[in-house]
Amino acid sequence: MFSAIARIFRTPDLRQKILFTIGIIALYRMGSNVPAPFVHFPNVEQCLAANAGTEGLLGLVNLFSGGALLQLSIFALGVMPYITATIITQLLRVVIPHFETLHKEGQAGQAKLTQYTRYLTIALALLQSTTLVTVARTGQLFGTTDVAACQNLLTNDVWWAQLLIIIAMTAGTGLIMWFAEMVTERGIGNGMSLLIFTSIAATFPSAMWGIWEARGFETFLLVLIIGIIVMGLVVFVEQSQRRVPVQYAKRMVGRRTYGGTNTYIPIKVNMAGVIPIIFASSLLYIPMLVAQFNTPTDGSEPPAWVTWVSQYFTTGDHPLYMAAYFLLIIGFTYFYVAITFNPVEVADNMKKYGGFIPGIRAGRPTAEYLDYVITRITFPGSLYLGIVALIPLVALATVQANQNFPFGGASILIIVGVGLETVKQIDAQLQQRHYEGLLR
Repeated sequence: MFSAIARIFRTPDLRQKILFTIGIIALYRMGSNVPAPFVHFPNVEQCLAANAGTEGLLGLVNLFSGGALLQLSIFALGVMPYITATIITQLLRVVIPHFETLHKEGQAGQAKLTQYTRYLTIALALLQSTTLVTVARTGQLFGTTDVAACQNLLTNDVWWAQLLIIIAMTAGTGLIMWFAEMVTERGIGNGMSLLIFTSIAATFPSAMWGIWEARGFETFLLVLIIGIIVMGLVVFVEQSQRRVPVQYAKRMVGRRTYGGTNTYIPIKVNMAGVIPIIFASSLLYIPMLVAQFNTPTDGSEPPAWVTWVSQYFTTGDHPLYMAAYFLLIIGFTYFYVAITFNPVEVADNMKKYGGFIPGIRAGRPTAEYLDYVITRITFPGSLYLGIVALIPLVALATVQANQNFPFGGASILIIVGVGLETVKQIDAQLQQRHYEGLLR
């Protein structure tokens, strides 16, 4: 293992790519700790010390930004606008035929879709930064906390100061997008995925230290052991796939024979990735957000529905919330897989190039068979996603650990997925140069 790492740094171009990637990650983390203009940073730190405002979607966004959201830094929005824009662009392929046509045009169409995604990212960044500044100005960023400092997060709340904060956060999102593209082009791995990986990994030490301080060494050790077991199981499931065999018929072109090869279609158990968890968290955050804005500020009794939402859909440790979260993840998993994997398109491409599944006729029977396989394999994949997503909520309910429990939910899925993909890319580049990779 150590000899393989030494070979990485003895290879000039690979060493340059890795050092460039590390440099971009360092700049990204530095920007995540630079406060936006007109932000009263001592008050922000005092509110963060009170451990307030980390529930639901807000906690998820704060996790993806590496804690920059609640610090109101120039990189406060993190990668969430880009992730949201990418998901919207994928969903629009089903609704808008032009987007589907661009998707099928190859590299030129993909470049056009990428351009649309960038424009949508900036638009979403403007919207989200405006919302964030408005919530921070009204003192609701950290929820209904009694800490006085949380009501005075901005040093100046006139319109031009708020506009400057919005411009700074939007520009920060554009800079993050440029960082990610530079890493993809000149570094190692997928740039946006690595920045997400960095943001989540940056919260691990503080989360573990918080568990040690709040619950003691025994709970810390128990969480660490559970984390290692969960990580091993996630690696096992993420690598699991159903291989559907495919054969290509032989054909003669002149005097040469083409085809006649055997291959397979790899269908992963978890084809949806972390997207269903993001969808479910976003949907469950809506009732809490609506109830928060309908809570009376004069101390009077809130409406009955606001009290009900606050009781069952705020902290996340109630069985009703967990059940709704679990069922939504299962539903969104089937929904997202149905959008991203088109059995009819795969069957048509196989038929076009003379491919067939042994024992299955080409065309419509192949599409029906692939749809049957996808439906069956998505069920354990959705259960797996639901169980992994519930780990932080169960930890919150049992040992009263932080809801942003480091070894569960979206965090562990992204950490493992991006880590495996990056290691595979380094291994492939090593094999090209030394005929011996990082993995054995």
